Amino acid sequence: MPDVRQALASDHRAIVECVQKWWSDSRTPDQARELSLLLPKLFLQFFSSTSLVLEDDTGITAFLVGFHSADNEDEAYVHFVGVNPKLRGQGVARRLYTVFLQRAAEAGRREVRAITSPANTGSIAFHRAMGFDLEEGDREFDGLPVHSDYDGPGQDRVCFYKKIASRAQT
Repeated sequence: MPDVRQALASDHRAIVECVQKWWSDSRTPDQARELSLLLPKLFLQFFSSTSLVLEDDTGITAFLVGFHSADNEDEAYVHFVGVNPKLRGQGVARRLYTVFLQRAAEAGRREVRAITSPANTGSIAFHRAMGFDLEEGDREFDGLPVHSDYDGPGQDRVCFYKKIASRAQT
C-alpha cells in the first residue's frame, strides 16, 4: 500500500473532485457539491502539514484534513476524511487516523476531536471503533448525545474526543 504523505495546497482541486465523485452514490450532484464546500482551499493552505493524502497511479485514493488547535495546545481536530468507495472497509481511514494521531502526539497534543451528523451511523461506528468517546450533549438522538444547532440552526452534531499520550520533547 502506498505511503501516507503530507497534503499540499496543490491537492485541493483533486480532493474537491474526489468528494464530489465519491459521495455521488449517496447524494445528488448538488448535495455532493455542497459537501465539498466544507473543504475550502484555506485548509490546505494553512493546515497542509497536518493533513494527509494517500495516492496511487490513478491519483488520490484517500485523504484526511485535520489540524492542531491554535487556541488549545493540547488539542487536534479531524475535519474531513474521504476514502475512495472501492477501498472502504479495508482499513484505509484507520490508517490515516493512526498517522494523524501519532503525529498529533509527537507534537504534544493530548486529545483529538471530531464531529459528525447524528444520521451518519457509519462515521459514528468508525469513531467508536477507533476508541473515540462521545462528548455529552444537550439532548439525545437514537441514544446518542447530540449538540443541538452545533453548526447552525438545525445542524446538530455528535462530538467525539480521544485522549492520546503526548510524545513531545520537553
